[in-house]
Amino acid sequence: MAAACTRTLCKVGRSIWESPAARRPGTVSYLVGNVSSRGFRRAYGTGVYPSELLSSLRTGAGGRVLGCAVLLGGGLGLYHTVKFRVQQLLAEEETKVSGGGLKLTLYQYKTCPFCSKVRAFLDYHGLPYEIVEVNPVMRKEIKWSVYRKVPILMVDGDVVRLLKRFQNTGVSSPQIKQLNDSSVIISSIQTYLINKERSLSEILHCYPEMKSVNERGKEVTEYSNKYWVMLGETEITDIYPEKGMQKEEMKWRQWADDWLVHLISPNVYRTTGEALASFDYIVREGKFGTFEGFFAKYVGAAAMFLIAKRLKSRHNLQDDVRQDLYNAVNDWVAAIGKKRKFMGGDQPNLADLAVFGVLRVMEGLQAFDDMMDNTKVKYWYRRMERASLNHEGRQD
Repeated sequence: MAAACTRTLCKVGRSIWESPAARRPGTVSYLVGNVSSRGFRRAYGTGVYPSELLSSLRTGAGGRVLGCAVLLGGGLGLYHTVKFRVQQLLAEEETKVSGGGLKLTLYQYKTCPFCSKVRAFLDYHGLPYEIVEVNPVMRKEIKWSVYRKVPILMVDGDVVRLLKRFQNTGVSSPQIKQLNDSSVIISSIQTYLINKERSLSEILHCYPEMKSVNERGKEVTEYSNKYWVMLGETEITDIYPEKGMQKEEMKWRQWADDWLVHLISPNVYRTTGEALASFDYIVREGKFGTFEGFFAKYVGAAAMFLIAKRLKSRHNLQDDVRQDLYNAVNDWVAAIGKKRKFMGGDQPNLADLAVFGVLRVMEGLQAFDDMMDNTKVKYWYRRMERASLNHEGRQD
């Protein structure tokens, strides 16, 4: 609080010093006179002084008394003006500390389902963030990063401090944290919002990076425990009041990453017409130069139409890939059941946000319309839309 007061007084002093009035001769008398003028305007309900008052100030003992009164009134007016401004600035500082000034930066492709998952999580919790749209061809926006995929969430020193609003201690020095992998980002920030004793650095140690070579001979990076929210027993009971809820959440989060995501490309690039429509959307919403956009729209659409066929074979999908999408979505709705609004009960949990984020990237495309018309997902999806739009997970 002392530091906040000091910063606030400095701001007030600077604003007064830098004002045009402060640079003219007679600054003090100008400021006092200005404040006293405002005070008399409030008292008399007019913007001018009564002539009798002005003449009395020029002569006699009464003039001296009234002059002192004017100066006193002016001083009190100035005091209250400065006091009001100090309170206003302190309120702004408090707003930042309570969450209004979060500085999260998300590096993303808008149409990437993994990036959409992270946005769904941040939006639902009402966490402000800036977006840096990455050019998918050159990727120069993330050339500073060894990790060359999106999403990347950068958490600067202010956010590390501000997220500590749930804790009794602050952060001693600014930090910048890079969070990779959509599921790690979500699990670690969720842990940080709930756990009142551990720092972000400590939490990130719970998700160690592991490098390996996949069946195609390509080096891949994975993260241990990425579906775990690292909580104590008391917190687990509060967040997951029913037995098995946490394991259910983890199961369906992994299902979204390992199965649902792989149904998106084969469905949105199912035919040449759908592939062209999808790339028209990607170019329109993404960050492409003029030539890159033209190339991506036509050459990319043709390439992805062929790649979608390979993905269908790799993931053992049916000839009509829509049926796999329908089956997956209906399995999800059946798992929620008729008695729950969401997988998390009355409020969405991390599995709800993951599935919603993945499906959302198809909006505006034929695959999305077909899914909404031919499955039972519509009512759950619309509830999720409202929850995300209204930031229903925001913590006051």
